[in-house]
Amino acid sequence: MRHLHADPVGSIDHSAAPASHSVAAGDAGGTAEDGLYRAISSSLLQGRLRPGTPLRERYLAEEFGVTRGLVRRVLSRLGQEGKLELHANRGAFVPQPTRDQVLDAYETRKALEAGMLMLLAASITPAQISRLRAHLEAERRASLLARRDESVRLAGGFHLLIADLLDNARLQELLKLLVAQTQMYVALFEPAQASGCAPDEHEPIVEALARGDASGAVHALLDHLTQVEQRVLSHLSHGQTPVADILRSALGRNP
Repeated sequence: MRHLHADPVGSIDHSAAPASHSVAAGDAGGTAEDGLYRAISSSLLQGRLRPGTPLRERYLAEEFGVTRGLVRRVLSRLGQEGKLELHANRGAFVPQPTRDQVLDAYETRKALEAGMLMLLAASITPAQISRLRAHLEAERRASLLARRDESVRLAGGFHLLIADLLDNARLQELLKLLVAQTQMYVALFEPAQASGCAPDEHEPIVEALARGDASGAVHALLDHLTQVEQRVLSHLSHGQTPVADILRSALGRNP
């Protein structure tokens, strides 16, 4: 399975690999639908697809040797997760948020997660602290291995773990959509070298919870989310890397 590299009109550049690339069920385990989902999701979380890029059903079906119906299901799934924007009669697009949309998303997360931490701090157990610390170690390993997509996924997963520890399905549902949305902002706009910041910024939250310091945990959380927000905003309007350079990088060549 190779990564997707869409050109400005949503077609796939066939120079990036040999002509035949059907998504076989055995590519990485699971079905052809699972394989295509993994390919698009990984490319999105690595920031390889540019903001606003359309993902056309016909081109994806032809490139990966699958039906348009299968592609449509995958794009719909990614849209429901907040990783793609779906527009009626226009199709699926890589998110292209405005400054106000970024600010609104992080403001909502700050309000929701601050309340969650206050609740969790009042009842957190040593076993739950151990789970949080184990997650931090997984984040550090991904960072050391320079796994951009894994780092972005785990960074969001830290916040979802906090919701999971509260065992509140409604909070989990609300936060899952917000995290997926802001994960895409990070993947698209935060510099790749900043991926290693997540465990360092998450650790003060965990240590404050371990001390039973609810206000300290909330302060660390708000500081972390504000830093991520500012990193995203500072690159929101920067020019995008040319598609040719992306493809050369994927082939292991210098731009």
